[in-house]
Amino acid sequence: MTFNRISPLFRFSLLIVLSIGLMIVDHRSTLVQPARSFTSVLNIAFESVVQAPGWAVTALERYYPDDSLYQELVTLQNKQAILEPQLQRYETLVAENERLSALLSSFRRSRDKMLLTQIIDVGLDPLSHKFVVNSGLESGVYLGQAAVTVEGVLGQVSEVRLRRSVITLITNLSHGLPVQVQRNGLRTIVQGSGIAGTIKAPFLTGTADIQIGDQLVTSGLGGRFPIGYRVGEITEIIDDANEAFLTVHAETTAKINHTKEVLLLWNREDSSRLDDLDG
Repeated sequence: MTFNRISPLFRFSLLIVLSIGLMIVDHRSTLVQPARSFTSVLNIAFESVVQAPGWAVTALERYYPDDSLYQELVTLQNKQAILEPQLQRYETLVAENERLSALLSSFRRSRDKMLLTQIIDVGLDPLSHKFVVNSGLESGVYLGQAAVTVEGVLGQVSEVRLRRSVITLITNLSHGLPVQVQRNGLRTIVQGSGIAGTIKAPFLTGTADIQIGDQLVTSGLGGRFPIGYRVGEITEIIDDANEAFLTVHAETTAKINHTKEVLLLWNREDSSRLDDLDG
């Protein structure tokens, strides 16, 4: 009887007996220790061979990422670098457009001729209180012409060149402007204080009907400014018994330090006088 003819059940039983015998021998002696050491070395080598493909894939993913994903990331980063400055410029243009729309819409119903111009320079002398705009003789600008913003009166043209003009602000110490109190029609003259955003009314007596919070508007006297344009708001009234006049200060309605665009107005009286001179 050969081994191949032995029944499977007998062979299985024989293998079990041999296995149990080897476990007993291994447990009670060191005869099979060299064989165990050799098989453990073979097992480590076998595991390394099996795990090698996984390690290779991990290394490739770490040092050589998927090329399409990498290129997409680079493309998106480049687009972001281009779009961010454009977005900032767009936001600036939107704000400027809103400011210009407000400026023009506030004077849309006016029948006075007007010209929108921009401030291009500010006097280096902080006490000068003057702006330079980019419109001049070529645009028909003339001396004494009224300059306003969406908030109110800014000043008037004091010097005209070919393509440039100088505007003296109402805060300039030498500037005077006829106004009236909107509440009661009281007329007076305001002068520049030499301080940004502040004007004064030096010719009001103690009996004048004037209050803090009163709005000052152009009176139309003098022929420079049309009637009704906002000038300022009374912020301080000092009544000194030793002085003949009140000390009255007002805050300009026009935000002088934040202004970029200016409207130059053509007073119909001034225009008619110029036409007579040209005739």
